[in-house]
Amino acid sequence: MLVASDPRPILPRFDHDQGARQSFGDIPFVFVAMLWLGVLFGVSFLATPVKFQAPSLDLPVALDVGRVTFALLSKTEWVFCAILFVTTLFTLRSRRVRLGVVALLALLLLVQALWLLPVLDARVSQIIAGMTVSGTSHHILYIGAEALKFLLLLGLSIEALWTLAGSRKIQRCG
Repeated sequence: MLVASDPRPILPRFDHDQGARQSFGDIPFVFVAMLWLGVLFGVSFLATPVKFQAPSLDLPVALDVGRVTFALLSKTEWVFCAILFVTTLFTLRSRRVRLGVVALLALLLLVQALWLLPVLDARVSQIIAGMTVSGTSHHILYIGAEALKFLLLLGLSIEALWTLAGSRKIQRCG
């Protein structure tokens, strides 16, 4: 018990030596997971739908901008995914769970990069060329993958923040 007259200061301290290693991985993990979450939300769920509401922006132009935007987003997400994987290796708790979720994120990125984006890009090229295209479910699948990535990143961010907060117990030094 800490008494008000106790001259020894209360300072943050790790419970054990492994706390420093855990914190080293958790801090960048939280930062990158939340950054990716924000970028994903901003691009996929805010900027993209809004651009189609601009009356002065023709559909072919909006689709072309979208194609370029999502190509860059895909490359950026691979960087985020790699950083999450590496920082997970420097954590002690939740490593298996994090690796599993990061692997699932990588799988979603693969599906998008190797299947969905090429199909959607070809469709955009046809629309820009003035061709009539039939409806497909690829766009809905892409949106579903984006929503799943959002939920996975939200869960990872919350878990990592929770873990980081738990490793920062305040103890009496001395």
